[in-house]
Amino acid sequence: MYNLIQWPAMVVTVLASWLVASRNARRRAIGFWAYLACNALWIVWGVPAHAYALVVLQLVLAAMNIRGVRKNDDEDADDDDDD
Repeated sequence: MYNLIQWPAMVVTVLASWLVASRNARRRAIGFWAYLACNALWIVWGVPAHAYALVVLQLVLAAMNIRGVRKNDDEDADDDDDD
């Protein structure tokens, strides 16, 4: 049953990639959250599948996504100060 999780994980990964590439800030933000959701889905699939390299990769990518969100928020705050 857990093998079915890889399909929504793949779809959410593709959707997140599409959204993060958007010029619209709101869509990019949704894309970052979608990336975190796909990281979680891949981890849920990877642990029972004993795909530990994939699990570690998803943890690292999630950390990088969180870093990206924070940097993006900091830049948005800096842009607001310039007004």
